[in-house]
Amino acid sequence: MKKSQGMDRRDFLLYTGALGVTSTIGALWTDTANAATVTLPFDNGVRPLVQYPEKRSLIRLTTRPPQLETPFSVFDGNIFTPNDAFYVRYHNSFIFGGPPIGPQTIDSNTFRINVGGNVKTPLSISVADLKTKYTQIEIAAVNQCSGNSRGFFSPRVRGGQWANGAMGNARWRGVSLREVLTKAGVGAGAVQVAFNALDQTEGEAPDFEKALDLSLAMNGEVMLAYMMNGEELPALNGFPVRLVVPGYYSTYWVKHVNQITVVNSIYDTFYMTKAYRIPDNACACVPPGTTPTSTVPIGRMNVRSFITNVTDGQVISYNSMGSMGSMGSMGTTVRGIAFDGGAGIKSVAFSPDGGFSWQDAQLGMDYGKYSFRRWSIQFSPKSPGTYVLKVRATNNAGATQPLDPNWNPSGYMRNVVESVTLTVA
Repeated sequence: MKKSQGMDRRDFLLYTGALGVTSTIGALWTDTANAATVTLPFDNGVRPLVQYPEKRSLIRLTTRPPQLETPFSVFDGNIFTPNDAFYVRYHNSFIFGGPPIGPQTIDSNTFRINVGGNVKTPLSISVADLKTKYTQIEIAAVNQCSGNSRGFFSPRVRGGQWANGAMGNARWRGVSLREVLTKAGVGAGAVQVAFNALDQTEGEAPDFEKALDLSLAMNGEVMLAYMMNGEELPALNGFPVRLVVPGYYSTYWVKHVNQITVVNSIYDTFYMTKAYRIPDNACACVPPGTTPTSTVPIGRMNVRSFITNVTDGQVISYNSMGSMGSMGSMGTTVRGIAFDGGAGIKSVAFSPDGGFSWQDAQLGMDYGKYSFRRWSIQFSPKSPGTYVLKVRATNNAGATQPLDPNWNPSGYMRNVVESVTLTVA
């Protein structure tokens, strides 16, 4: 949707009333004078912790548009990221003409998804239709921003300076896009399926529109989701319906989707042909500081893994680690998560000595090839000292993580082997 119309008085009162406030809501979104802060581990990394509707305190990158990062400690909890802790990414300063509007101001009874373009039968689908007239499916899948971890790129690149929290894992429930398109009847010559949404642009900013190749749109896993983790979508995560594209970066996961158009050519819009493009090579990388000669649209996520229960610079008492095994060695459990773009995690290797030696970690429950996978291993240092812990995942297709970081000018797809320095004292 191109033009911002603003909130009417009824919407404003509904929204502020639901939040229990009577004065202007501007302070809710912009006041950081008294906010707690966190310092992310790179230059200019000081960020306020703020609380938006339906959200716990999250790390704010920007206000307009709202960009909120999940504190990394959340990922050491449940394998599924709680809805109130799930990160937020928008491209447009105006979201429905003002502050983000949630269930209080979007009437799911009147909301419609219009399906058109090269189809035999145009459709107008309500949320109730999705719940009652189509087959219900549920998929566990990671939603990760293309620029997750961009703040660690060196040389520094433009764009939101995320740490590692622009990602989340959820159980998404909805209907297969293939079933919707089959009901509409895709016409001969169709090439892609395009998506637009309720969010609005400001001034001459390009509309956020995305497209999928028809083969991907019809794979049976791409879905129109109206629930995450057993609850309706939060306002800032796409209420009432969002596109879910398992295995792909979140640029394709259009929120508040209300328009689906089948087209007969490659969709030529800013966010397809200009933005979200990567170097056209196997590593999606170029030498630092250079420009790629050719690019392609970003696609599937690459393999990643993290340590979640040990933080960089942490100090652990040697005497508190506990006796382990018949030799009486001291030890503690190190754990984390791994994921990829849909091949599934085959193994996770852990190094207690900065990559000199590697040990196979134990994998936790498999919630599906698109989900986070828990891993854990016993770490038993022989003596007090400083240890550099590393973790490296390999997927079922044989892809693994590079030991040295790849670089591209957009700061996309970082997946270097992560390191955590731990002091045992």
